[in-house]
Amino acid sequence: MASSPCSSVNFDSGLEIKTRSVEQTLIPLVSQITTLINHKDKPKKSERTQQAIQRVGQAVSVAVGRFVAVGEAIAVENEELKEEMGMACFEARRAGDAIAQLTDVGTAVTPPVDRRTTVFSDRTGMVKAARMLLSSVTKVLVLADRIVIKQIITSRNKVLVTLEQLERVSTFQEFVQIFSQFGNQMVEFAHLTGDRQNDLKDENKKARMAAARAVLEKCTMMLLTASKTCLRHPDCESARINKDAVFHRMRFALEQVMEIVTDARPCGETKVLPLSIYTGIKDFKSNVEGLREGLYLLPHQALSGQLEAVVERTEDFTDSAYTSHEHREGILQLCQLARQDTDQLITAWMEAQSLNAKEATEEMELSILKTCQSVHELRRELHKVAVGRAADLLKLHAEHLPLRALKASGGEGNLEAVAEYARTLGEQKEQLVETCRLLCHVSGTEPLEITCIHAEETFHVIGPQIISAAQTLALHPSSKIAKENLDVFCEAWESQLCDMAVLLREINDVFEGRRGDKRAYVSLPRPGKHSANLKTVKAVKLDAEEQSTIAKLGLELRLLTSDVDTEVEKWEDQEHDIVRQGQSLSSMAYSMHLFTRGEGLLKTTTDLFHQAEVLSEEGLQLCSSLHTFSTQLMDEEKVVVLSEMEKLMGLCQQLQMGVRTPVQGKTATFQKVDSSIQNTRAIITVVIYLLPVCNKIVRKYKSERSSLGSPQSWRDRQSSTPVKDDVLNGKNSNGFGVKSLEQHMANLTFLESK
Repeated sequence: MASSPCSSVNFDSGLEIKTRSVEQTLIPLVSQITTLINHKDKPKKSERTQQAIQRVGQAVSVAVGRFVAVGEAIAVENEELKEEMGMACFEARRAGDAIAQLTDVGTAVTPPVDRRTTVFSDRTGMVKAARMLLSSVTKVLVLADRIVIKQIITSRNKVLVTLEQLERVSTFQEFVQIFSQFGNQMVEFAHLTGDRQNDLKDENKKARMAAARAVLEKCTMMLLTASKTCLRHPDCESARINKDAVFHRMRFALEQVMEIVTDARPCGETKVLPLSIYTGIKDFKSNVEGLREGLYLLPHQALSGQLEAVVERTEDFTDSAYTSHEHREGILQLCQLARQDTDQLITAWMEAQSLNAKEATEEMELSILKTCQSVHELRRELHKVAVGRAADLLKLHAEHLPLRALKASGGEGNLEAVAEYARTLGEQKEQLVETCRLLCHVSGTEPLEITCIHAEETFHVIGPQIISAAQTLALHPSSKIAKENLDVFCEAWESQLCDMAVLLREINDVFEGRRGDKRAYVSLPRPGKHSANLKTVKAVKLDAEEQSTIAKLGLELRLLTSDVDTEVEKWEDQEHDIVRQGQSLSSMAYSMHLFTRGEGLLKTTTDLFHQAEVLSEEGLQLCSSLHTFSTQLMDEEKVVVLSEMEKLMGLCQQLQMGVRTPVQGKTATFQKVDSSIQNTRAIITVVIYLLPVCNKIVRKYKSERSSLGSPQSWRDRQSSTPVKDDVLNGKNSNGFGVKSLEQHMANLTFLESK
């Protein structure tokens, strides 16, 4: 149980823990129970040691009692969970009492002559009580987690009902009224699902949730303009087709979210990713290298069959009309080389088996190395082809010429020109869809594969929607609503191209061994937040000279974000609040760096100022976490942390005031951009200093609490202020919506220092 706390919990409770918040809440309890059970290995203990152990057992019982009281209150508020929660709370309370009784010195046997007593005489009883406690507490937490799932389902049902109402409206007045309600519901749904996404343990589910939420975010604005266009032009077939496609996609995305949240699929289907070349090569290499451990575990045909499956998938590259002759020949040659090396390996393998060898022979070892090298070279070539084509496409379509042409010809009412440019956009769409498919083959991780599939589906769907919107404008060239609608769909296309550029960088990071985890989800804006000052600011695009000037600042920002990544990787606890907020600041700063290069999601100065304001607020959140962190530190450490925190707070407030100050004129706007990036650079510099300082303190604390120490040290610690793990470990979130439950669970954590 000590070696794998959470797996022990799963084994005993029969419940699967799917969220980080539940897992992190359980870990301290598992550690405490492990500590108590491990004392069984040392049956001889002094009276002072016995008393210390008794205090641990009693404290566990008291903390569990408080924890159970919260669980019982939840049961009262949620009738459908009342019976299950009541039973779990009863079992937890009974187990806590049993542990207190088993650690009670009064129940120990009579001390022998050497004045030492044997405590925990009932080892079986202690193990049974520990298992019951872990099982029941896990069940309480998982039941509490159901409440969050219920909240998401309820929110989704509200959205669906309002969505149906929007689809049936026939007047502008009715539409405006219902859409206002729909917008608020979507914001609530976005935040609930965003919290859930961040809390999920399964990275594939997180990626799927991010993809579904991105669809809902973009479709919300599309739904607004598509519906308005349909209301303005009720007899226009292309407008109706355009609107229907948006509603269909929103419903599909809502259903995807429900599948992830409830872990269920219609008709019992299982979500299986299409097998990529990367996955095929990885499995093939694993089996090849596994021959060193066992010559008789696989049939010979298994290896050749696996390789042929990989080679067959390379046809997505070689059969493409967009693959150059040189690249096609290179891929085919590497496939043939991999076949030859595999055949030689199988020959050496069979020879070793005929000699009844117990391990790989030298000839076989050489063949293993050659085979692994040849498939590695094949993967490298495929990566180069896919990434190269994607980069070329992004450069080629950077000016968005087909979109501009569709807008212009639609505004002129030229249906023939719209049809011609629609064909051009259709060809571009097919190129992008195919390229996304190739990137999926070489992405390197399953979450990135999911993101590639999402990009492919997005281009496939939005392309025809742009064309139908352009046709509507061509039929009604004087319609402002039809023009606005086309603009929204074109912006969604441009946004997806930007996302593809970020995806490309992440795939390269993975291939080159760097962490490709700077994916930031931009959620729906909160009502009234970031809007009051930004709506009045005129968006400005910088000219070439200004872009060049700030590019130097941007490069410094990029180097600083790399330093943040380096420091973050040194932390053992990647879920610590200080780590997560530091990563978030770094991610936003990286977006600002991309802006200085004319890349990324931030297109105008308004976008940049919006991002800077969000960054300043995240920085102030970090200040709050640092202040909480400092309350448990010694004087010298506390002074250092608070000093840097005050510096960080001042910089964040300065940035916030700067971006909120309205300016007029291009020169003033450029100066505001320059100032925003300078302040961001200063903020990230402070973060880089703070991360190793706080990490050192956390490591020091964990080192001190890892050993039980002498009875004297227990007594000393009893007289001092207990240090709270939930503060130093940065577990301040209420990931599953039951904050009081976590707070009472945290009362168990101080026992680790006993």
